[in-house]
Amino acid sequence: MPQSDPDSVAREALRLIGADPQNWVPDRDGIDHNVVVVGGGQSGAAFAFAFRRAGIGKVSVIDAAADASKAGVWLTSARMHKLRTPKTLPGPELGLPGLGFQAWYEARHGTAAFDALDRIPRLDWATYLDWYRRVTGVGIRYGTRLLRIEPAADHLRLHLERSGVTTIETTRKLVLATGFAGSGGAYVPDVLRALPKRFHAHTSEKIDFRTLRGLSVAVLGSAASAFDAAAAALEAGARDVHLFARRESLAALPVIRIRGYPGAYDNYGSLPDAVRWHQASRFRQAGSTPPPDAISRAVAFPNFHLHLGAPWTSAQLKGVRPVAITPQGEIAFDFAIAGTGYSVDLGAQSELGDFADEILLWRDRFVPPDGEKDDSLAAYPYLGSGHEYLEKVPGRAPYLKDIHVFNPAAFVSFGLPIGDVPSFKRDIPGITARISRDLFLADLASHEARINGEIAEDFTAELYAPAVWRPPQPAAAE
Repeated sequence: MPQSDPDSVAREALRLIGADPQNWVPDRDGIDHNVVVVGGGQSGAAFAFAFRRAGIGKVSVIDAAADASKAGVWLTSARMHKLRTPKTLPGPELGLPGLGFQAWYEARHGTAAFDALDRIPRLDWATYLDWYRRVTGVGIRYGTRLLRIEPAADHLRLHLERSGVTTIETTRKLVLATGFAGSGGAYVPDVLRALPKRFHAHTSEKIDFRTLRGLSVAVLGSAASAFDAAAAALEAGARDVHLFARRESLAALPVIRIRGYPGAYDNYGSLPDAVRWHQASRFRQAGSTPPPDAISRAVAFPNFHLHLGAPWTSAQLKGVRPVAITPQGEIAFDFAIAGTGYSVDLGAQSELGDFADEILLWRDRFVPPDGEKDDSLAAYPYLGSGHEYLEKVPGRAPYLKDIHVFNPAAFVSFGLPIGDVPSFKRDIPGITARISRDLFLADLASHEARINGEIAEDFTAELYAPAVWRPPQPAAAE
């Protein structure tokens, strides 16, 4: 049964862990923040809570979105009915079950309602995240965009824009919790870019599906976001939807799932490069699998048409309508949606412009066997154990160690779509611990003085003097 006070479990969890530790990081002249987290979605909120519990103060979380409803994907570009991940996976609660989705949901709807869920409804997840930010007291600085990261002597200068005004703030550590678009942006095939922009959009963009009513819609791609977009168009009244897949059959092997047991999950970053590369290559060859319910959602419409083995070779305007050329012939349409994922191209991220060429990439570190060569995977950053950028030339860009990557660009190094819920349990504590260590060792002289400083005694010898045993004195001779 739902509880009369649905927040009581969360408040009790927070009470039992005690007050937050005091900030132990010494202030430095000219430094505004110890840590800045870029991205105020589910990851940024969890990091803010994790740093606070680690006693790391002066942490700021920024997001370019105007407010919470526009931050992240759940109320913007996400169009699935349910999350892809199992409902029981640990999330931003970071080991405190009372702050987890299950506790939140059961407090409002009862245990039977949670048991009846197969996966978490998207809108419920968005509501839960809003509650999580509120109950943990996490603050996000919305409307704040990172324009440029400028390396300085022992810190980073962040060029920020807010309400059209540019300011500079300084930080010792930076976490890029920037989601799928944070390491190169949406991938739109050249064949689609050849058409005027009014005829196409990427699934990451805001699309008013009401405008597609009565139109013929083409969807490129066959992973989850492509099927979500196809279903959303059909539900909005599209005349028909044609989804084009390059493969002869839809990807159905969940490669990542098989290595989700604790041994592989916990220790993945310690695997040899050849093993990590092979796993990434195996995933690419198998393809990203759309959930069965996403397929069923589209297939339920008789005016949905799936084209297998049908990559577009070209597209052009013929009269007022675009026409795609495929191995199955020409297909005319009114609007196209690219469900083609995202690219990793650090040079395309303007904020990294000062030093993108200095970042070590997988192609700089590892030469794959002939059967596993993949230029796309080779462009991923080769990250250190704390998800930090590494130098391509040792000694030339030491500041890179202070930039930690918590977005899908960490996939080859850590084996998951980093930033999605499955990565939270392992990687948020891991990055937090690494940043804590780095900050502590960087100020070791100050900490040595602190831990070796004078300290008052808890008590004096008077407390135990009456109980001190003394050997009996021999009797005096008469």
